[in-house]
Amino acid sequence: MNNVWVGERLWSEDEARISPFDHAVLTGDGVFETLKVAAGRPFAMRRHLERLARSAAGLGLTVPELGLVRRAAQEVLAANGVTDGRLRITLTGGPAPLGSERGETGPTLIVAAGPQAPWPPTADVAVCPWPRNDRGALVGLKTVSYAENVVALQWARGRGAGEAVFANLTGRLCEGTGTNVFVGSGGRLLTPPLSSGCLGGVTRQLLLELGVAEEADLPVSALADSDEAFLTSSTREIQPVGAVDGKALPAAPGPLTQKAVDAWGDLCARNPDP
Repeated sequence: MNNVWVGERLWSEDEARISPFDHAVLTGDGVFETLKVAAGRPFAMRRHLERLARSAAGLGLTVPELGLVRRAAQEVLAANGVTDGRLRITLTGGPAPLGSERGETGPTLIVAAGPQAPWPPTADVAVCPWPRNDRGALVGLKTVSYAENVVALQWARGRGAGEAVFANLTGRLCEGTGTNVFVGSGGRLLTPPLSSGCLGGVTRQLLLELGVAEEADLPVSALADSDEAFLTSSTREIQPVGAVDGKALPAAPGPLTQKAVDAWGDLCARNPDP
């Protein structure tokens, strides 16, 4: 049985409770981060906590003291004996009335950990028919309002794909349901800019800082027309794309993808909290 941090302390899974009136349950009002855990340590903890704080501020939620969040993460990992897996940090809107307005109690912190199933060596993707709103109030925030992603991923799975990819309102390449997208073309490795409406993924940002990729405004068709492509997220890291809408890409992984994988491996080996 798992041990979970809720509020200000650790609970066993069967004792842990949040209010049925929590605003995250009622309206999807909350933010979260998912981190890869390796050798008992969450990777890039500082960056994830900084993004958690930005997302919370974007929703107008009070951010808990980050030292408390770090302590909660350490206690959860230790209590569950997780050395390799995933860590999930969630900050909910807290108990509230039955409507869009928030209550006065304040947010609820939830931290949980568990195993991470290995990702397939490649992923086929499908470009979904619904656009990502790159002009909405939640752009750039990692919120728990994931119903749109759930529907899109289910749609993609029904077509034999492992991930759905969105264009934005103007038909430009944006992101996946839980991933950033990189395409290789003409010897350049490109990823959509934040202005496309995509989330600023931690893995995405680190690859840009490593200098193996650059931002570029791209039509959504650039994905299927690419020489190679890959998806990134904190738990899958770098996953080559095998096919787009049933069309196989020329290489998976291609040389640009392999260069990114090598640079990523070097970074992880030398610095667990870059």
